Amino acid sequence: MKQHVVVYKALPEDLLSRLQAEFDVTYFTGIDAGNRPQFLDALKTAQGMIGASLPITNDMLDAAPQLKIVSTISVGVDNFDLDYFRKRGLMLAHTPGVLNEATADAIFSLILASARRIVELAELVKAGKWTGSIGASLFGVNVHGKTLGMLGMGRIGSAVARRAHHGFGMKIIYHNTRPNPEAEQELAATYVSREELFRQADFVCPMLPLTPQTERTIGAQEFALMKPSAIFINASRGKIVNEAALIDALRQKTIYGAGLDVFEKEPLSMDSPLLQLPNVVALPHIGSATHETRRAMAELAVQNLIDGLRGAQPQHLAV
Repeated sequence: MKQHVVVYKALPEDLLSRLQAEFDVTYFTGIDAGNRPQFLDALKTAQGMIGASLPITNDMLDAAPQLKIVSTISVGVDNFDLDYFRKRGLMLAHTPGVLNEATADAIFSLILASARRIVELAELVKAGKWTGSIGASLFGVNVHGKTLGMLGMGRIGSAVARRAHHGFGMKIIYHNTRPNPEAEQELAATYVSREELFRQADFVCPMLPLTPQTERTIGAQEFALMKPSAIFINASRGKIVNEAALIDALRQKTIYGAGLDVFEKEPLSMDSPLLQLPNVVALPHIGSATHETRRAMAELAVQNLIDGLRGAQPQHLAV
């Protein structure tokens, strides 16, 4: 008898067919109020789950007594209670590595767009307000030669720092749970205290997972340490920032600007003050959103699931 797999996010047809050839598959392209009861009912006999962009609560998992593995099409695992997985002996697979370069590209685009006011000035042109050479009030700031502060120097942080150092001659400073000798050798990166990173950097870029320890770890105190000319870039997790404190720092010009791909609540509400501030570039959480990268993530997640249900060790286990 085939094992039962519940898919809760749209998959490419060939990958779905691959799963259907080996397992009994219940397929949802997404979960909403309309199909949630059917989703919960399907979990009752599921040995495996695969999907993304949905908090998987312990109550859901309690309803799946035969479950062996959840394979998330993401690198982040903040939609899951890891302690629950450990206590129950469930596998949680994820997809690190394959999204590093695409996410680093998106982050560096935020650095450039925020510094050179790309979005603001593009909208000015579209609105027919370009009537001559722009004045100093619309000038941006240099990126080349500035100091990039990476709060977290893992795979993606290192990829951002490579672009900054090799492509833009930027000085790299970083704070991490432990020193990164490879980054120090390749990028001449300097390990500094957390406080010094906020004080020294022209661009502050946190690359932190969302955990109870990191939630709202960046707030008014940190923004007060930053230079008035500094720009805050966040494409990791929105909830690591006290968003109200960030809005206040932008309004008061405590900092120069912000480039954001993530927010406390997503999608971002249309009445958010962040959308009214000219010194903010806001993106709809697109870090890994390229055709090639999302395909690679789905392939890896499917393989992780297959390996786990076959009794093999999945390539990437968070738990």
